[in-house]
Amino acid sequence: MCKDILIVGGGKGGVGKSVVTVGLIDTVRSRGDIPILLESDTSNPDVYKMYKDEIRTETVDLDDPNGWIDFINLCDEYRDGPVIVNTAARNNRGVTAHAAMLHNALEELARQVVTFWVINRQRDSLELLNEYMRTMHGSAVHVVRNAYYGDEHKFELYNGSKLRRQVEDAGGKSLLFPDLADRVSDDLYSARLSIDAALKKLPLGNRAELTRWRNEVQHVLGGVLYA
Repeated sequence: MCKDILIVGGGKGGVGKSVVTVGLIDTVRSRGDIPILLESDTSNPDVYKMYKDEIRTETVDLDDPNGWIDFINLCDEYRDGPVIVNTAARNNRGVTAHAAMLHNALEELARQVVTFWVINRQRDSLELLNEYMRTMHGSAVHVVRNAYYGDEHKFELYNGSKLRRQVEDAGGKSLLFPDLADRVSDDLYSARLSIDAALKKLPLGNRAELTRWRNEVQHVLGGVLYA
């Protein structure tokens, strides 16, 4: 059973945080765990809208200290499964300013913070990761290379970096998150469909592609969470 606080970060928009959050929700549910989703992207709460009818979902503003208080209180209140946090593009500022509150509460919460940091192939993804790791020292960080931006070997800046060695020396994993065909991804986001709902509504070919992606995602993320 997983009862960790699972943070999906990336520090900027467009790297694929939302799709990784969807994959995390689906993975933990496939193992029988019941997650709560905390959506901090309050300006564009796609994942919240996709899953609000299937699991408990809450919105929190992690740019504001009151949002961090709400976040910690929700983690304390909800003890039945993992807490999954989908962060907003600008979230590094909020983490830097307010994450000490979470650190101070972790012993009493008796939970581990596990971050899945999503990157594309640009240098600022790594710079933001480095900043995040300095702030969230002591928590587990896994790097998610989003294959939407290319095969594993194309992530040259990260693959050969000191930062990768730092992540892996601390026990983190460097993951390759599978790409989902654009037309199926568009189906999910335009209609605000969860994976389960999409597998009931989409045409057969679209469902076949979604099933392939789902199985690969559960293998990649489940291998970390349930090792």
